[in-house]
Amino acid sequence: MMTVHEVSRLTGVSIRALQYYDRIGLLRPAGYTEAGYRLYDGAALEKLQQILLFRELGFPLKDIREMTESPDFDREKALAQQIALLELKRERLGAIIDLARGLVEKKEDTVDFKPFDTKKIEEYARQAKASWGGTPEYAEYEKKTSGRTAAGMQDAAAGLMKIFCEFSAVKDLPPASDEAQALVVKLRDYITANYYTCSDEVLASLGQMYGAGGEFTENIDAAAGEGTAGFAAKAIACRTGRNA
Repeated sequence: MMTVHEVSRLTGVSIRALQYYDRIGLLRPAGYTEAGYRLYDGAALEKLQQILLFRELGFPLKDIREMTESPDFDREKALAQQIALLELKRERLGAIIDLARGLVEKKEDTVDFKPFDTKKIEEYARQAKASWGGTPEYAEYEKKTSGRTAAGMQDAAAGLMKIFCEFSAVKDLPPASDEAQALVVKLRDYITANYYTCSDEVLASLGQMYGAGGEFTENIDAAAGEGTAGFAAKAIACRTGRNA
């Protein structure tokens, strides 16, 4: 058995992230010390490795939890899918490197955008997710985004970040203020319109992810300013009654 500190040192996953994985039910510890510290066994470490592989491939934590908790989840099948996706990514990266080298060696403009095409990877990822994603939210997300172009996806993401910029403008106010709560409603409605129905439960989970200190926090703070993600998480917690 390994403590949370030992697992963090071994894997490079922060203690805060491991605690968050436990909180959302993604990775439960095998037990606890008498002092209440989390302990992880070999099975937990294997699952963490699986989680990190999915994260490397860009799968959101919510999708990873749904996939790994599916009664149909097959670890060997998942590994095969992950290997295939990684090979596709390696192939694409190799093509981009070759293009860059060609530009240097030829010292002339080469107009070639084929190496940047991600449709093949995205399609395989959709198929992989479809193997495990059986929740109503996932199905709705697939339906709403299936016909959306890359530019459309970028526009939707930009609209989401614009709301976080509005959170940034009021982050000196209390999270329970009318201004902050109006933005929580705006965020909820935007997610429902562009991605999937954002119920209070879903909103609460998103708020916890925003404030967890991982990728979500970093991306939001990079776009809207330091501390924005944490403030948005607190504002959401005020509305949903769930701690950020």
